[in-house]
Amino acid sequence: MISSNDFRPGVTIVLDGGVWRVVEFLHVKPGKGSAFVRTKLKNVQSGSVVEKTFRAGETVPQANLEKSTMQHTYKEGEQFVFMDMESYEEATLRREQIGDRVKYLKEGMEVNVVRWGEAVLEVELPNSVVLEVTQTDPGVKGDTATGGSKPAIVETGAQVMVPLFISIGERIKVDTRTDTYMGRE
Repeated sequence: MISSNDFRPGVTIVLDGGVWRVVEFLHVKPGKGSAFVRTKLKNVQSGSVVEKTFRAGETVPQANLEKSTMQHTYKEGEQFVFMDMESYEEATLRREQIGDRVKYLKEGMEVNVVRWGEAVLEVELPNSVVLEVTQTDPGVKGDTATGGSKPAIVETGAQVMVPLFISIGERIKVDTRTDTYMGRE
């Protein structure tokens, strides 16, 4: 159990049978009446966001999440096979369980798989990945870093906006949280 006074961004709680992560919180002490905590909660499974108010000191069950490092070994249809790096056991996840992060997932990549009991909640990718550009308009002499940007398709199939001077075959670093180009590798 966790008190509403201990809420911080990133804390996970169990509410209405689901796991919710605290995104924002505000502890309010009105001049008249008792204090309360206004929160913005995000459902870890579905991604929906709700605002909920708790009485100050109210206790709610804390979600005990288990995080394990796994390596993506191969893809089989719409299923992705991961190997636990400690026990060497394999786990198969569906595309829906991974979500939109699948666009940066490549074979051999180590990720953190977050579980709540037996249910997989999310797959956490590294903050940045290095990928090869497989398709983009050719760079022209005179293109500079400040001259604009163009779309490029990387080896995993994701589309990233890159500077004009990037050409096919180059390896670029991409921020997986914001889908932005970070530089060449």
